[in-house]
Amino acid sequence: MNDAQLPGFDQPDLHAFLEEADDATLDALSFGVIGFGADMVVCRYNGYESRAAGLHPSRVVGMPLFSVVAQCMNNYLIAQRFEDAEAAGATLDLSVDFVLTLRMKPTPVRLRLLAAPGRPGRYVLVQRL
Repeated sequence: MNDAQLPGFDQPDLHAFLEEADDATLDALSFGVIGFGADMVVCRYNGYESRAAGLHPSRVVGMPLFSVVAQCMNNYLIAQRFEDAEAAGATLDLSVDFVLTLRMKPTPVRLRLLAAPGRPGRYVLVQRL
């Protein structure tokens, strides 16, 4: 897949694309991708996010997202929205302006939160501003 065929951060139904994409395709995206399961453990972490955050995938994959990897997102704006969507059996596709603060100087970003009933992966997408 060439860059012209890659979806952008705001593309509709991006969740379906992410579920089907292989790791090389995720690495080619121009924004960060953090994928995790219902257990909140990271299972996908793309190259863009690794470089931007300075965290090698081996330090992230297999770790709890909100309690270990991204503690600054463990709040009602981010983590709670995933829990609420699951409890309601609802689809979550929401963009949120946010400031990352863990292990780095404050970094303004736009996050896109994706989850849906019947899809095993949940995603936090990170677009640096």
